[in-house]
Amino acid sequence: MNTQKHFTLLKTCDNARAGELNTPHGKIPTPVFMPVGSQATVKTLTPEDVKSLGFNMILTNTYHLYLRPGVDVVKKLGGLHDFMGWGGAILTDSGGYQVFSLSPLCKITDEGVKFRSHIDGSEHFLTPELAVKYQEALGADVIMVLDECSAYGDAKEKIQKAMDRTHRWAKRCLKSHKTKNQALYAIVQGGMFPDLRKASAEYLTQLDFPGYAIGGLSVGEPKDVTFPLIEQTTALLPPAKPRYLMGVGAPEDLVEGVARGIDMFDCALPTRVARNGALYTRQGRVNIRRAIYSKIDKPIDPSCDCYTCRTFSAAYLNHLFRAEELLALRLATNHNLRFLNNLMKDIRSAIMDGTFDRFAKSFLKTYQTTNEQTRVAQKGKWLKGRK
Repeated sequence: MNTQKHFTLLKTCDNARAGELNTPHGKIPTPVFMPVGSQATVKTLTPEDVKSLGFNMILTNTYHLYLRPGVDVVKKLGGLHDFMGWGGAILTDSGGYQVFSLSPLCKITDEGVKFRSHIDGSEHFLTPELAVKYQEALGADVIMVLDECSAYGDAKEKIQKAMDRTHRWAKRCLKSHKTKNQALYAIVQGGMFPDLRKASAEYLTQLDFPGYAIGGLSVGEPKDVTFPLIEQTTALLPPAKPRYLMGVGAPEDLVEGVARGIDMFDCALPTRVARNGALYTRQGRVNIRRAIYSKIDKPIDPSCDCYTCRTFSAAYLNHLFRAEELLALRLATNHNLRFLNNLMKDIRSAIMDGTFDRFAKSFLKTYQTTNEQTRVAQKGKWLKGRK
């Protein structure tokens, strides 16, 4: 694949964009949400389940696969697609975020990062060149540079130092990248500082990567900080290249992200909250464990066409969660991912017919979001738990 033809922009509606990614495993309509399968599986679902829900691109994680079962094992077994039985496209994260957030011991130098496995404490060393080598061996369609992740609240001086190192690492990744049928994306960093985001975008776009990700957002900051930074950053990125907002997947954030020019999203949130009984509806997220649902003889979302809503009542789901049956996790995940796939299809259709602004306003008016203070507190607790 010629990475110069990796992305085609088909239609714009204000800042919202509809396009198409060209990958060795098919053409991917954008905007696209990618379910997360960090360890070569979307939790509770088979690859056929994921395909039947309408997805043709997923994310897996190099850090987890490097530690277990090992990149060499996956390569010998035919690469990631054959290993996990997935015929669609795959994007692999470099593993940088997991190195910094999961490792009990992590030492960063210009050469790379030394870390200990969160599984057994064994010591490892990851360089930009190795991050690319591992992802090439895994055989993903889209791969990411190694970047240094900053925490929300870090001092500007510390964030700038990490950003500068990220830039040097990006250049090394680009130089070491040999597999031309894989698209290597850069990652714009800079924390919550618009001037650093601008400097990062300007430096990386000069290197002419096939695509650009925005990293270091949705890490605990309020949304009134996140959204302006997204808008400012996308305005600095090449219109002919895909823009990928990393780690964002709440329904309202997908709509807001598309409105600001984002083409690609990934997040573990939809599947994680599903396993805890939180289900998406067009009116907002509901907790199926609540007693109010124990006798409701209709689907949790009558407008949804997923297997869960076509087959089972809210009362049945409530029962499964209360009885701690494993089927509850599968049915809830099925629903949340189908909800997001339908949402992305509706978003794309609205862009193509020039009505996205009307669609976005209608959706956001109806969709009851999680309380912002509660959301920030939950995100902080989750991030702390990962460490």
